[in-house]
Amino acid sequence: MGSTFSSIILHFVFAPKGRENKLLDSYRDDLHRYITGIVAAGAYPCHMLATGSVEDHIHLLVSMHPMIAPSKLMQTVKANSSRWINEQKFLRTRFEWQEGFGVFSHSVSQKPAAIRYVRTQREHHHTKTFREEYFELLKKHGIEYKEEYVLEFYS
Repeated sequence: MGSTFSSIILHFVFAPKGRENKLLDSYRDDLHRYITGIVAAGAYPCHMLATGSVEDHIHLLVSMHPMIAPSKLMQTVKANSSRWINEQKFLRTRFEWQEGFGVFSHSVSQKPAAIRYVRTQREHHHTKTFREEYFELLKKHGIEYKEEYVLEFYS
């Protein structure tokens, strides 16, 4: 009998629509738990390794199941979590995630450092903006881009 073995560690980064400061302390931990549940559910469950967020963006480090596409996971996470945020009435205005996301791969040897990085977002952003961080991630991973098309960052 054949078996499939994999080690697929992906780091996702995405933001509320317009990069607004809508990921509030008052519900942040609940949101992380809810998204962790979404990632673990489904026909091809994945495993959340770490979550971290500040007011204007979120990071997820996920051990992926080989049968699920990163874009499918993000579609499911964003649709279900935005609906949940709105149903819970955490905000006075409607919540939506921004289109698109960043996804970066990590090797097993990078896993502890990646977990630490994702979990320490609050500390990290005392000295660096989301914009600075995101462009650093793109450069570090050798991703070519046009600045005007990156997560609605405008000069």
